[in-house]
Amino acid sequence: MHFLFRTFSLLPLPALHALGWVLGWASFLLSSRYRRRLLAHAKQAGYSTRVALGSVGEAGKLVAELPRLWLGRPVHVGWDGAAHIEAAQAGGAGVLFLTPHLGCFEITAQAYARRFGARHPMTVLFRPARQAALRDLVALARRRPGLHTAPTTLAGVKQLLQALKAGNAVGLLPDQVPPDGQGVWAPFFGRDAYTMTLSARLARADNTQVLISWGERLSWGRGYRVHVRPFGPLDSDPVHAAGQINRAMEALVRECPTQYLWSYDRYKTPPPAR
Repeated sequence: MHFLFRTFSLLPLPALHALGWVLGWASFLLSSRYRRRLLAHAKQAGYSTRVALGSVGEAGKLVAELPRLWLGRPVHVGWDGAAHIEAAQAGGAGVLFLTPHLGCFEITAQAYARRFGARHPMTVLFRPARQAALRDLVALARRRPGLHTAPTTLAGVKQLLQALKAGNAVGLLPDQVPPDGQGVWAPFFGRDAYTMTLSARLARADNTQVLISWGERLSWGRGYRVHVRPFGPLDSDPVHAAGQINRAMEALVRECPTQYLWSYDRYKTPPPAR
């Protein structure tokens, strides 16, 4: 696994994205379950089959670009809305970034760490992979200057709160389905989805600025552009707050629906808590 990732990390991004496009379509054509879920979720959100099919190759690129992002040379990243980060940090606030499964969500944390992490590092929740070989590889890839990881445990949540209190940054995927008992049911594109309450709880931490962001994958392997938008304030009721966050994530998806991971099982029954 390490050898394969090291080898593919040497390839240029256009080649990896071309390979990923093929991989995405192979998965779509060979797996009826994957195909049904992707088409059904896009339709649930009101998008045409054309938009859904446009996301097939992008999902493959999401996988194929990982060796380069984790182990290869830095890629080009542009910014849209970096002033919102600078303003929050100038006021001494901790920054909570909420990013959906849209575009390249791996690049958002990396780009932040590269530009802002020296003074205000980012901490992200990290759930180790089930496969031992991949677990070590991911841990190695995420170990970089300006970027810290926290486990998906109570100790990890405390680590996130401490980072915000210190005026640093925290990154979350709020459309990740949490374990049972750690979320509420709230609408997402017109259908109830089990939605984490952690993001709303962190947003209410003292002196915390909430920003929503996503990493756009540019065409022909030209790199990425990180978009940042202001967000808030949140309702004190957890169900209403979850709905607010879901609507904010919907707005980001509408910016580029072909780069949303429609195959993600967003509406599944939450897994049992560990």
